[in-house]
Amino acid sequence: MNEAKRIQVGDLEVEYSEAGSGARPFVLVHGFTGSRDDFAEVLPKLSEHGYTLAPDNRGHGGTTNPGVPEGYSLEQMQADLGGFLDVLGHEQVDLLGHSLGGMISLRFVLAHPERVASLVLMDTMPGPMENMPRQFFEAGAKVAREHGMATLFAGMRARPPAMNPEAVKRTMERMGEERYWARIEAKILAMDPEAFAELSTVLMDQAPVTDRLEEIACPTLVLVGEHDVPFVEPAKLMAERIPNARLKVIESAAHSAQFENEAAWLDAIQTHLHSARGD
Repeated sequence: MNEAKRIQVGDLEVEYSEAGSGARPFVLVHGFTGSRDDFAEVLPKLSEHGYTLAPDNRGHGGTTNPGVPEGYSLEQMQADLGGFLDVLGHEQVDLLGHSLGGMISLRFVLAHPERVASLVLMDTMPGPMENMPRQFFEAGAKVAREHGMATLFAGMRARPPAMNPEAVKRTMERMGEERYWARIEAKILAMDPEAFAELSTVLMDQAPVTDRLEEIACPTLVLVGEHDVPFVEPAKLMAERIPNARLKVIESAAHSAQFENEAAWLDAIQTHLHSARGD
């Protein structure tokens, strides 16, 4: 993982990675159970095109684990993002949100449209994850709170999803099985059990912002892996509703195309940034 930096943002100590240089940063907001490590392999390549930032969300990675349920809301996490940018002195950014990070980013651009020059919504949706099994999240939350994150990870490794897309299998083969699982273990063990439990509920019960998508005026790229079944239709919906949006379906990819089809993912991101920045 890239060398970490730390800054104080309100009651949080936020850990982040940075690379490259330039006036307007490209900010990468990771998803549920993730961390800035989700972008560690592509960060050097993105930095060739400008200044790039990847922070850990509250309760994830190296950022503070508050240890209490309060604060784990999309509204608070979009405020955390604003505070992070304020402390670093960035008035305007190009913003990418992945999965939960996309939900945070949607709320940030709706609250602060002047601060987002362009937007990438990656494998995310504008409303509750009604097409995912609630019992999976509820069972995980119970294990996290009662037995801890190490027990949760052990269960995840012992019983991986029955339907494992070919894209994920290829990622595991490329990394090697031990490295693949070591990365996931590190992220799970770093996570606040309350973050896992509370955000599991948020993902299922969040208030939708679907009716506000037309308010987003900045150039927007909607990315989704062709095998990321729960997110394909929401991606199409966002691309239709956001006025200045373009949809890109990444072939041979599922939920994390930056691993599963890195070349196609980088090409889509670089094309978007060049257009948005007038390069």
